[in-house]
Amino acid sequence: MARMMDPQVETRQGPPWPDQGERAPAEARPIAKAEARPIAKAARVDAVDLLRGVVMIVMAIDHSRDFFSGAMFDPTDLKKTTPALFFTRIVTHICAPTFMLLAGTGAYLSLSRGKSRAEVSRFLWTRGLALVIAEETIMRIAWRFKLYGLPIDGSTMWGLGWSMIALSALIHLPIRGMAVVGAAMVLFHNLLDSFTGESWGPLRFIWVFLHGGFVGTPERPILWVGYSLIPWAGVMALGYAMGPIVRGDPARRRRFFFYTGLSLTFGFMVLRFTNVYGDRHPWSPQASPILTVMSFLTTEKYPPSLLFLTMTLGPMLLLLSALDGLKGRVANWLLIYGRVPLFYYLAHIFLLHIMAFVLAYAVDKPLPWTPAWALSGPPIANYGWDLPMVYLMWLAAVAALYPACKWYMGLKRRSSFWLLGYL
Repeated sequence: MARMMDPQVETRQGPPWPDQGERAPAEARPIAKAEARPIAKAARVDAVDLLRGVVMIVMAIDHSRDFFSGAMFDPTDLKKTTPALFFTRIVTHICAPTFMLLAGTGAYLSLSRGKSRAEVSRFLWTRGLALVIAEETIMRIAWRFKLYGLPIDGSTMWGLGWSMIALSALIHLPIRGMAVVGAAMVLFHNLLDSFTGESWGPLRFIWVFLHGGFVGTPERPILWVGYSLIPWAGVMALGYAMGPIVRGDPARRRRFFFYTGLSLTFGFMVLRFTNVYGDRHPWSPQASPILTVMSFLTTEKYPPSLLFLTMTLGPMLLLLSALDGLKGRVANWLLIYGRVPLFYYLAHIFLLHIMAFVLAYAVDKPLPWTPAWALSGPPIANYGWDLPMVYLMWLAAVAALYPACKWYMGLKRRSSFWLLGYL
């Protein structure tokens, strides 16, 4: 873009044009100072919003299972699960890493849309704090239909919020510094797997905050952190460092997405096969080929291991490469969900829980006061439904939220009210 200079006219830089009576292109002609236009804000990168839209839809599969499934156990427990239930859970593992990575990318893109570094930093820490508070208030009601009680949940919005707060400080680093910090968190945090923080005594909560776990006892935890600061803040930092490529030439960024995604996927397969490093739970041959594959894919999410992140971020980048440039009705449909991700997230938990509660009440089944992951004790007779109902309710919820998401996206476009930027 041309810089405003002191003289009344300015010539933009460009190739020298032969003085042979040819009319020079408009880019090379003098521009009156009065005609100069303000610097335009960079347009949104649709590929980012398209991927968010896909992830929003996929994410609802797992949360539909949380409220509608009758399987009161971990779907990745190979001693209890079925292949259908296992892959229903595994396919949604892509969601959290995508949220974290693209949150960092979005922070970088905010700089190209006219915001200063100080403004973006302030927005990150205030929004991050709002997400942490929302986790312990709004989401507690959405998940459990109650506001008070222990443990304090360090779940999705907790991890996203604290990672944003960390990024608000890291944002002052140069891009290369951001990439180094992010890569170090992701690559090396598994070196600390054997350390539990027990030797820290009353300060063990710091270790739990940084690396995950619980404070208290397994029977009566006070704080449970599944989404720890390390390595999630590192994933967000890597997303920020990826920002210049995302904002750059479309062909170049598609190549970057494709080859980086391919490299991460291949790296996961090699590292997982060796069982040398990257996850505290090695895979092993099982009684059948499908169970062996399931063992191979069972990596740790709480906190996310290096292998969990490479297993998910690799395919995610390949998908991002495929979606970049997508146009048409499907793309427009996905963008509706992808441009209001937090609104969708809050709404779909409430909607799924209410749907499950009303349906169970209507057919005289045990009422799902909490999601499956919060249940404990012996199996409950006649609780929940089989997977076909889970998928049917997933489709119903996604379809029902489309008009609300479209309305909210329009509201954000029409209104400059500052609070809308936080939702």
